[in-house]
Amino acid sequence: MERSTCVVVGGGPAGMVMGLLLARAGVEVTVLEKHKDFLRDFRGDTVHASTLTLLDELGLGPAFARVPHQVLDRMQVLLDSGPATVADMSRLPGGHKHIAFVPQWDFLDLLADAGRAEPAFSLRMNTGFTGLLTEGGRVTGVRYRTADGVEGEIAADLVVAADGRGSLVRDGTRLPVRSFGTPMDVWWFRVPRKADDPTGGLARFGRSSGLVMLDRGDYFQIAFLIRKGTDGMLREAGVQAFRERMAALVPMLSDRMDAVESLDDVKLLDVKLDRLTRWHRDGVLCIGDAAHAMSPIGGVGINLAVQDAVAAATILAEPLLRGRVSPGLLAKVRRRRWLPTAVTQGVQRIIQNALLSRALDGKVDVGAAGTPLPIRMLKRFPVLQGIPAYVVAIGLRPEHAPSFARRPPGTVERS
Repeated sequence: MERSTCVVVGGGPAGMVMGLLLARAGVEVTVLEKHKDFLRDFRGDTVHASTLTLLDELGLGPAFARVPHQVLDRMQVLLDSGPATVADMSRLPGGHKHIAFVPQWDFLDLLADAGRAEPAFSLRMNTGFTGLLTEGGRVTGVRYRTADGVEGEIAADLVVAADGRGSLVRDGTRLPVRSFGTPMDVWWFRVPRKADDPTGGLARFGRSSGLVMLDRGDYFQIAFLIRKGTDGMLREAGVQAFRERMAALVPMLSDRMDAVESLDDVKLLDVKLDRLTRWHRDGVLCIGDAAHAMSPIGGVGINLAVQDAVAAATILAEPLLRGRVSPGLLAKVRRRRWLPTAVTQGVQRIIQNALLSRALDGKVDVGAAGTPLPIRMLKRFPVLQGIPAYVVAIGLRPEHAPSFARRPPGTVERS
C-alpha cells in the first residue's frame, strides 16, 4: 500500500493551498484531483484581497501579478436612477484595495507550480477518490481510481476533504449537517462588454428577477437568479424568452443577448447553504465547501475556503510532522473558523429572506422603487461603503501564512 502523511482530496483553491502550506512545513502531502487539468468553465474566479496578501506572504505575489487578470474596486447596484456604489474597495486596509478576477485554472496552476518546487508535495491528476480506509473507527487513508481504471489505496495519518459542496469524503464520514435552504439557483453565462459600460461588479434586482454582472474586461460574466427548482421550466420556454427577460431587466444588454446562442451556453449552479456541526472524525477533516456550502451572495465562498486551509495547515503542520493528529486538534480548526463561517452565512440568509426571495416572488422591485434606505445611507456617508467591502474582500477573520510557509517576494516563480 502507498503511504503519505496527509492526503488532500480535491485540487481546488482550498486543497491546493492546504497542500502547498503543509509541504513547505516538510509534511509529506498528496493532493488528489479527479480531472486531468483545472480547465472548467464558470468556476469561481475571484481572488480576494486577503488571498492576494497571502500570496505576497508566500512569495507568489510577483508571479500572480504577471497572470492576466482584471480588478474589481467597487460593487454597485443598478437602479432606474443609475448605478449606486455599495462597496468601495479603495477604503480597504493593506496593499490590496481590490478583488482580482483571474481564470481559476491559472490560479490553481500557479499554486501547483509552487507546490512542485517542494520535495514533500505530490499532485496526482486524473485520480478520483472512491472511499475511506478505516480501522477501529479511525480513518486511515483513501481508496482511489485513476482515469484509466487503475485502483489503489493510500494510507495516511490525515485525510482532508477539500472536494467541494458535493464532497464524497464528507458523504463517507456521515458527519451531521445543518441545512438552511435557499430560495434560488443561479444561471451563469457571458455577454460582450462595451468600453462605455459601467465597471466593477453590478447588481440589478427587478420584479421576479435579479442578476449580478461581473466586469471581465471584454465581457460580463453574469449570474442570473432563478427560483430554486425552475431550471427545467425556464429552459422549456426557450432561449428567445430568456433573451427578452434579460433585456427587460437590464435594457443596455438588449443588443447583445444574441451572444447566448442557445440555453446550452447557460450553466446551472445548484445553490446550497449548509454547514457541518462537526468538521472532523478521527483521521479526517473537512474544510471549505465540504464543511460549509456557501451561497454565492458576495462571492465569498472561495475566500472562506482558502482561509480554512491556512488555519488548518497552521494548526496541524507540527503535529503531522510528529506523526499523530488527535481529534482534539482537528476540532480546534472548526473552533477557529466557526465564527466567520456562521456570521457570513447568517448575513447571506438575511439577504436571501429580506431581498432576494421577495424579489423573485415579485413582491419588490428594488430598481424602480426609489433608492432603498441602506443605499441612501451609503451614499450620504461614503465611509460606510468600506464595511461591505471589508466583509467581502477580506472577511471577519483573515488568516495569514504561518512562518514556515513564508518566502521573500519574487523568490518563487512559475515553471
